[in-house]
Amino acid sequence: MIDGSAQRHADEAEFEDEFDDAEQQRAQSPVQRRTAPIVPSQNVAGRALVLVIAIMTFLSCLTFGAVTLVRDTASVWESQISREATIQVKPAEGLDMEAALETASRIAGEFPGVSATRIVDRDATARLLEPWLGKGLNIDELPVPRLVIITIDENGPPDFQAMREAIAPKVPTASLDDHRTWVDRLVAMARTTVTIGTGVLVLMLAATVLSVVFATRGAMAGNGHIIEVLHFVGAEAGFIAREFRRHFLLTGMKGAAAGGLAAVLVFIAFSWWSSRNLATPQADQATALFGNFAIGANGYLGVAVVVAVIGALTAATSHFTVVAYLDEIDMHQPDGM
Repeated sequence: MIDGSAQRHADEAEFEDEFDDAEQQRAQSPVQRRTAPIVPSQNVAGRALVLVIAIMTFLSCLTFGAVTLVRDTASVWESQISREATIQVKPAEGLDMEAALETASRIAGEFPGVSATRIVDRDATARLLEPWLGKGLNIDELPVPRLVIITIDENGPPDFQAMREAIAPKVPTASLDDHRTWVDRLVAMARTTVTIGTGVLVLMLAATVLSVVFATRGAMAGNGHIIEVLHFVGAEAGFIAREFRRHFLLTGMKGAAAGGLAAVLVFIAFSWWSSRNLATPQADQATALFGNFAIGANGYLGVAVVVAVIGALTAATSHFTVVAYLDEIDMHQPDGM
């Protein structure tokens, strides 16, 4: 009996030694198990959200770029108009047009604040009327007004009222336009365009936030049992929210980068088209309205900012949505649990 008992103890001791050796080997070379993510990395909803964010970012960047173009063009218009004034001499019976133009130009040039004066000749006047009246126009056969362009010192503009009073007795058919009405209209138009564009951009960002909220809710509904189990076994809300935030940050940045790149390509394409068609009437009209479609360094920096903002909004929205969802779980949890 003693021999049998001793043998049994020896076997148990040997088994314990083998078990300890196995545990040590397992500790020295642990098996790395790949854990499934809380939020599935690839699913139909995720791909759809990337597409929605890309579209929203594309439209937001287009809106931002269009506002930048209009604002810059309006600023150029305002600067050019504020540097010039125009004397218009209307034809009349018995009026020597060339002498009247010379007289108006001489009187205007004598005022302080006038840098230079220039009479628009017959050929230049015919070119101005060419889009409406066609080529080969003889302006002497038509009652066409003639112009004198006055270049103004922006730092010290002349007294336009005194100039009008000086020109009127000498050239009764002349009228001076200082373009202040046009400047006021341009400023109002630019401000209205910027306001509308900003409103559209805010609506785009709001729609993106709502899309992310619905996508986050859908992801939590599909993985609600996993989230609840993790939450009930002690996983912190911050950990779960961090997983969602990381997932949706990557999703948002993918979509935003794709949309921003597409918008940049559109602006580059329009700028290239404008530079290749400078002599056509269509390009001339488009260039007059929007410049050369080049949004410049500030425009491209703005596109990058829009992309970063949309990515950050996507991550922040998913984070707060998950936290609110977990708070709802805690509120509905029975007191005994």
